[in-house]
Amino acid sequence: MRSRRDELLGIAAELFAERGFRNTTVRDIADAAGILSGSLYHHFDSKEAMVDELLDKFQRQLFATYDAIVASDLSARAKVEAVVRASFDAIDQHHCEVAIFQNDAAYLSTFERFAYLEQRSARFRTLWLDLLTDGVASGDLRADLDIELVYRFIRDTVWVAVRWFRPGGSMSATQVADQYLAIVFEGIAHA
Repeated sequence: MRSRRDELLGIAAELFAERGFRNTTVRDIADAAGILSGSLYHHFDSKEAMVDELLDKFQRQLFATYDAIVASDLSARAKVEAVVRASFDAIDQHHCEVAIFQNDAAYLSTFERFAYLEQRSARFRTLWLDLLTDGVASGDLRADLDIELVYRFIRDTVWVAVRWFRPGGSMSATQVADQYLAIVFEGIAHA
């Protein structure tokens, strides 16, 4: 059973994802929860504390998954596939948190409290560049790849899916990841 605090976080997450962090007020969150604005402060110091908890917890879980994949005995290609699948699973299971990050990370990163967002973005970039470099070195990926370009392509095309992918929609996260990986590794033209 979810605690009242968790319920309030869920409400805030939906509002932040839908309206944007800056456009969502404490009053909006309280109204959606059916409580007075002041009552929200019994659970959280500020709306910044709410978004901080949402993003930090989500990203810690996601990086734990990524770290396990990287540390595994999978081939370089299989690691790339697994990280893509984990990313689509994150979009499915943490849709609001991904949307908040995509929409508001640049703004939030201007505050010292959210310095970890820039650090984790840099860590994500390094993770991908290492995976792709290992894939080229192992022969799993083509030697002529521009690693930086491939990283940007994968990053942008995976994470922008939060704008159109809907959990519980006509395609599951697994089906979307399957199609995406087929496009990345096999292309869209007949051989």
